[in-house]
Amino acid sequence: MPTARPQASPPRPIACFGAVHWDIIAHADRPILRDTSTPADLDQKPGGVATNVARVLARLGVPTTLIGVTGADPAAASIRAQLERDGVEPHLLERSGQATGQYLALHDPDGGLAAACIDDKVLTSAPADFFIETARQMPVDALWFVDANLPVAILDALAEVAPKAALVADAVSVAKAPRLKSLLPKLELLLLNRAEATALLDASADTPAENLSEELLSRGVGAVVITSGHEPLHMRNSGQSLDHAPPPASIVDVTGAGDALIAGTLAGLARGFELDVSLQIGQKAALETLQASGAVADTLSWSAIHPD
Repeated sequence: MPTARPQASPPRPIACFGAVHWDIIAHADRPILRDTSTPADLDQKPGGVATNVARVLARLGVPTTLIGVTGADPAAASIRAQLERDGVEPHLLERSGQATGQYLALHDPDGGLAAACIDDKVLTSAPADFFIETARQMPVDALWFVDANLPVAILDALAEVAPKAALVADAVSVAKAPRLKSLLPKLELLLLNRAEATALLDASADTPAENLSEELLSRGVGAVVITSGHEPLHMRNSGQSLDHAPPPASIVDVTGAGDALIAGTLAGLARGFELDVSLQIGQKAALETLQASGAVADTLSWSAIHPD
């Protein structure tokens, strides 16, 4: 990762490529059961991994651009307006006749995710040319973040034009993690959970995180961060292998916590902190998010989470 800079230096800009969704989040007042309705509070907000990461980055004072696709519908207008209020620069292709991607999540009273569904056809059928043309407009010193919601053709095309040692990726889900296979030699940093790592590597489900990270580095990844729920997250690069225990949290909502971890980590790297310190910043951002409702906590700011 980038060498350390003076703490006072301005952060590098970050370009986020990936999912732009309209999230519908249900918080049930009792455990969710099949074959019946459950009383719940419903909330609707912008979502998608790249969108959540971009919004948190903007709150953390990082110049941020979001590149993605939407439909030409009221949800897209609401998302664009929110991004502009957040301070994110949106480069969004509105596709006529398509619906903006939607994500539906059902949460039990303890904040755990009982079920989730996604409709992202607007992205999976998107033209690669839009992403490549927009990518070439990004500042030359920018970090690039991509999420595996993007189709393989777009991921591969972005990897071809990404600045050297500047490409960061998130695996998103077990189903989508394998989309990153061809990108591994070009990734400066890969973030994923243990199940996603086993899916990406076709490994056994009981493979230790240390073995998974070692294999990913052998395939060309510069640095790896593997999360395992409440267990310590595991980090490995060419110089060190560390485990970071997550801080204790009173969970309100798990939505967006992983995205906040990514954004906080990127915000640290953009300011010149080394990866291990940046991860601690990311963990603080995730903690703020776990203790709030929705993917972007109102309490998030750089002053709230940066190292003492």
